[in-house]
Amino acid sequence: MTRKQMKTLIDNIFKKIQKTREDGQKEYARDKDNAFANFERIANNLSISREKVLLTYLLKHIDGICAHVEGHESQREDITGRITDSIVYLCLFWGMIEGSEYPGKSKYYYNRLKENK
Repeated sequence: MTRKQMKTLIDNIFKKIQKTREDGQKEYARDKDNAFANFERIANNLSISREKVLLTYLLKHIDGICAHVEGHESQREDITGRITDSIVYLCLFWGMIEGSEYPGKSKYYYNRLKENK
């Protein structure tokens, strides 16, 4: 693949990621103002953090990507869909970190620091 072809591919991937993100916001979050509403609802139901909910969803796709790399082809979702979803989840995780009271670090990092003092 040439550099020009790769640039075109990346441009198309980013468009697909944005569309996937927008579609997911409508379908899952069900809240125009809270990008993380679905993660927070499930987190409350399970008494875990929204980050752990997101990580669980992300790991499902990573597991599918690993299966693909190992030669497994009978997946319900195309591998590019799993990659796209993974990128969206990582962007959402970035948003959770940026929007937290501890930008760049998880609150669990700071809680462990406090516990160790």
